[in-house]
Amino acid sequence: MDAPSSVATTETVIRLIAGVDEAGRGPLAGPVAVAAVILDPSRPKIRGLDDSKKLTEAKREALYEKIVDRALAYCIVLVTADEIDRINIFQATMTGMCRALAGLNPSAHEAWIDGNALPRELPCAGRAIIGGDALEPAISAASILAKVSRDRWMIELDREYPGYGFAEHKGYGTPFHLDALKRLGPCPQHRRSFAPVKILVDQGVLF
Repeated sequence: MDAPSSVATTETVIRLIAGVDEAGRGPLAGPVAVAAVILDPSRPKIRGLDDSKKLTEAKREALYEKIVDRALAYCIVLVTADEIDRINIFQATMTGMCRALAGLNPSAHEAWIDGNALPRELPCAGRAIIGGDALEPAISAASILAKVSRDRWMIELDREYPGYGFAEHKGYGTPFHLDALKRLGPCPQHRRSFAPVKILVDQGVLF
């Protein structure tokens, strides 16, 4: 009897890469937003992806809708001002990256992260890419989701805490914002560990 023949089968395993980026490390108020995105390799590429800072607000909004519609998976995390004050902005950003990656379904095999640092507790392999938000489409997509999500949140905070101009400057230390801080004192959304706010808190200027 002839020996049974063996049939070799091969399966193509698609390695899922998540782009990760943040928005809002520098502002004096509001959360830091972190997004993780896995672009769908089976769908057409999204045209116009770039570092969110290089895009107009209208372009970011349009791309945001395309990304959430076409991505294989995405997750957006907001790390609050309170948590930023407790663990510092760097650790808050690293924590947000881990949470965003953990929230992806399906999970990523590898994370490409904008910048020069990787969180210690990544749920997958990681690679830091300096300037990655302008180089890698998945990181660009994450940059856009993080930026748009945070900007929308700051507009909501402007309604809750009027007078600071959050809708315009998004919490950054503009002259208008600094003047409002002096006049009104910090609100609950201000980062007490950041120098201009900390000085007012130490002086006993409270909202």
